[in-house]
Amino acid sequence: MTEMKSYIRGKHILAVDDEEDILETIEDILDEARIDRARDYETASEKIKKTRYDLVILDIMGVNGLQLLEEATERNIPAVMLTAHAVNPETLMESIRKGAISYLPKETLADLDEFLESLLGAHERGEPSWKLLFEKLGDYFNERFGEDWKEKDKAFWSDFSRTYQVGKGIQQRLAKDERLRSMGV
Repeated sequence: MTEMKSYIRGKHILAVDDEEDILETIEDILDEARIDRARDYETASEKIKKTRYDLVILDIMGVNGLQLLEEATERNIPAVMLTAHAVNPETLMESIRKGAISYLPKETLADLDEFLESLLGAHERGEPSWKLLFEKLGDYFNERFGEDWKEKDKAFWSDFSRTYQVGKGIQQRLAKDERLRSMGV
């Protein structure tokens, strides 16, 4: 029987959250990866500037996660937003616009390893990670935000769901990706 490829094993990941128990849980769940931790914006920002991570997992509230997302995107580091208090359509859209590759409610933390395996696999294959998110958590968002939650920003969601492509954030990250630039993309 062939062993399935692990997209987490050996990855260098920065986990940022102001709650120690969340950081410990992430470390326990992602035990095949090398995890660096930060509990505040300043520490996380410094680590993002000095270290080449394979992925950052960012809380939003308490650590200025959306600013850290911009900093990670500038350095071409894929970022997953993980939040409890900022689970709302506006923050989800802001995360998309700023270049996150996914947005997870902390309620899904127990499945973080499985979700990241799928997500990183899709990301590595060039498949839209956001499509995967909405396939897996679309019902959760509909339940949490209400069935018609996309109506308020219909143009954004229509464009987005047609391509699952992201505006400026992803474009900036792709523009800095040496692998793509060397292919002339």
